[in-house]
This record gives sequence, structure tokens and C-alpha cells, in this order.
Amino acid sequence: MTAEPETRRHELAAFLRSRRERITPEQVGLPRGRRRRTPGLRREEVAHLSAVGVTWYTWLEQARDIQVSPQVLDAVADALLLDPTERSHLFSLAGQSDPHPGAPCPAVTPALRALLEQLEPLPAAVQNSRFDFLAHNRTFGRLFCDLDALPREDRNSLWLAFTNEDFRAAATDLPELLPLLAGKLRASMAEHLAEPAWKALVRRLEEASPEFRDIWARHDVVAPGGRTKIVRNARVGLLRFEHTNLWLGPTAGPHLVTYVPVDEETRAGVARLLDLVVREDAVDHEGAVDREDVVVPAQAGPTTVSSAMRG
Repeated sequence: MTAEPETRRHELAAFLRSRRERITPEQVGLPRGRRRRTPGLRREEVAHLSAVGVTWYTWLEQARDIQVSPQVLDAVADALLLDPTERSHLFSLAGQSDPHPGAPCPAVTPALRALLEQLEPLPAAVQNSRFDFLAHNRTFGRLFCDLDALPREDRNSLWLAFTNEDFRAAATDLPELLPLLAGKLRASMAEHLAEPAWKALVRRLEEASPEFRDIWARHDVVAPGGRTKIVRNARVGLLRFEHTNLWLGPTAGPHLVTYVPVDEETRAGVARLLDLVVREDAVDHEGAVDREDVVVPAQAGPTTVSSAMRG
């Protein structure tokens, strides 16, 4: 047993106790009772709310050397009403990857989000060093595929390039792009080899894509950099860009990705694309408002509700 895992277990145990003791029973819908000496919640109450065994949760707070799954940590985080920062800290101490990462990235400030909007119709996004898309403007959200329709864990350049059919159809240089992305990921991963989120991404790609397994096994590395890209957009046709990266800090972490049109046809194309997205969003919004105005009879069964909502 090394000192580091033992230290992390004790830090995790202390953190769980501190979060448990700050929550009142009323906050989680439990009766206080007359004989409550424990500040906050009892261990058995947290175990009940998390749907785990009392003994197992007790061992966790005692810093025992036990295996903790991401799913159980997810349930414990919900039971303890952890905010995004606390949740991220919990998973880091446990050495696990969060199955539902929802913490906002500190690099994506309100000012940066406003900049993404101001850059429209130019497609622009913010990525981290693992090539997850952290934020994007409306044009970028429809450039390769519908990013907003995808779960958060799928909004990653490599996952899209190796597994998403819409993205692959839009990428005109797929044979060159795939080894390039894998090489960039391997180079970027050198400083993150022990981090669960990075290992989980590689494992997920290896399980989903034989192409990725073959390319990853070559151990090629590629330096970060921009290049000319030709995108076959499903709505407006071929678009030609100069792809650039602007790093948002002193290290190769989060960066602003921009796609600058290289000709007039592309400038006109991205303007048309943004116009289409704005119109679609307006139609969706009007439909949502119409559905909110529908009054469903109190005794209506499931069929009546469904037809009313469609109307």
C-alpha cells in the first residue's frame, strides 16, 4: 500500500463526513425525530438515500480500502446535495471518472460565451486538451452534425470522427483526419496518463471503433496546430475554412477553435447556415409555446394527452 492512495481515502472520508454533517434531514425530506445527536444526516440515512449498504458507506467514511464505482459515487453525490465543484472534488478524490460531468469549465466565462456569439456567423467553439467541446456558437453547432442533440459525453472530436455518421459524412478528409486526431490526443495525454477521464475516453473509443484501435496502436504523436479544412455541410454544401486554435492560458489546455472562411462562397454559406439555424430555433420555440397553451382535460387518458400535445 502506498501513502498516496491511503491519503486520498482519508481525504475522501473526511470530505464525505463534512458534507453529511452540514445537511439537515428536512433538506432531503426526512423527519428530524426527537433524539438526534448527530449534526446533519446519519450515515444510515445517507446510505438509504444513495441506495447502498449501511456497512459499505460506513467503511467509505472510515477510509477502508474498498472499491467504489462511478455509479455509486453518483448516487452519493446526489444524496449529499453536492454542487458541481464539490462533485468534481469527490470524483477526483475517489480516482473515478464522473459519468455525468456537469460542472462548468472555469475557462468558459460569460465573456467568452459572448465572444462566441459575436463571432457568428463564423463557426467557433471552446475545447479542452482532451478535445471535448465545452461551448460553441450556433453555426458551429450545426457545422458537422447537430451537437446540441448529442449527450454531453459524445461532444468530443475523436468520438465524433470515429463513431458519428453525420460528422464522418461532413469530413471530406476523413482518412487523413483520423490519424491526425489520434496523434494529437496521444501527445496531449502524456501529461494526463493517470487521470480516469482520459483513460475512460480511450477505453470507450477502443471498444466502439476498430479504426481507432488500429491507429492508437501505432503510438504516433502529432503536434497541435491549425490547417485548411473542407466541410461538406448537409444544409449548405461545401465550405472551406482556415482552422485555427487560440489557447486561453499559458499551457495547452482549453482553447478557442475558429473556422475562418477562405472564400466568398464559404462566407455566404455560413451566413445561410446561421439563418437556417435561427429559423429552426424560432419554429421550435413557437411550437413549445403553442404546446404550453394546450389545456388537457382533467380526466383525459394517455391517448387524449398525446393527441393534444401533438395538436
